[in-house]
Amino acid sequence: MSDTETKPETLAAETPEDSVEEKTERSEDQSEHTIVGGCRMYEKEYPDADEVVLVHVKEVTPVGAYVSLLEYNNADGMILASELSRRRIRSINQVIRVGKTEAVVVIRVDREKGFIDLSKRRVLEEEVEQCKRRYAMSKEVHSIMSRVATQSGTQLIDLYKMFGWPLYRKYGHAYHAFQMIVTGNENILDEYQIPEKVKEYLLLNIKRRMTPQPSTIRATIEATCFGYEGIDAIKNALIAGRDSAPAGALEIRLKAPPLYTITTVQTDVKGGIEMISNAIKVIEAELAKYDGHLAVKDGPRVMSAQDETKLKADLEMYTKENTQVPDDDPIDE
Repeated sequence: MSDTETKPETLAAETPEDSVEEKTERSEDQSEHTIVGGCRMYEKEYPDADEVVLVHVKEVTPVGAYVSLLEYNNADGMILASELSRRRIRSINQVIRVGKTEAVVVIRVDREKGFIDLSKRRVLEEEVEQCKRRYAMSKEVHSIMSRVATQSGTQLIDLYKMFGWPLYRKYGHAYHAFQMIVTGNENILDEYQIPEKVKEYLLLNIKRRMTPQPSTIRATIEATCFGYEGIDAIKNALIAGRDSAPAGALEIRLKAPPLYTITTVQTDVKGGIEMISNAIKVIEAELAKYDGHLAVKDGPRVMSAQDETKLKADLEMYTKENTQVPDDDPIDE
């Protein structure tokens, strides 16, 4: 055998096996549609009659719309023109367009031909929202399962049979089981025969994709006091508001007299909003003792990247204009 023939084998032998983390990081750059073997999201091959499903519109004709069922491995379906709307329409394109995603109800399923008759006009508004929420959870689960299949070289349907569909049966939805794993209940997987490498990929992907990310929540208030205590009353009120939350949870800064920002970083957005709202009430009550006044200029909400950029620019502008630079520090006692 020549040197050129043996070289590839030598290189392969000398290449160390990638770690789970390295394979996971590399797969993050790949399309989430890269799947080892296509597969439906649910155990049953086709939806049941009267089930509301989410579809992707592939083609619109005078007869109706041809669609693919997103939760059932893109199974073919059709919405007849008569099932598109309860109102009379001049053009089908008024109610449905190619490329759109629609919630529809299943009328009939031809299991032999693998074709499904659907209706858009029979779906209730509340059913649309329920369908979209379910699909969002199923899509997240499917994306994680697909990545694990790609990283471990396992057929996706084998992973679903191994533990995916059993989790759906036991917990109502595999998403709920994955949420439990994020909170430390990894032992729920112990009853399933999952190879150690697959389990390692699964846990890593679940925690990366589903661990709540901290959000910056902020409110802007206007605090004034023209009484004798003046600025001292404002400062004491702000300190009381800050101390109404756990130590270090809230930060109060001067934006520009008489505007102040109240900020917290939390994974629990609802809890963070309630924390700031409570602090505002405390500040308002303290100011009232000195005939001071508080006005909420921007209620507590999650900050976007654009909000942060704008605030930074505003603070830089106010710093240049305001000679009292030390007051820009966090409120201290």
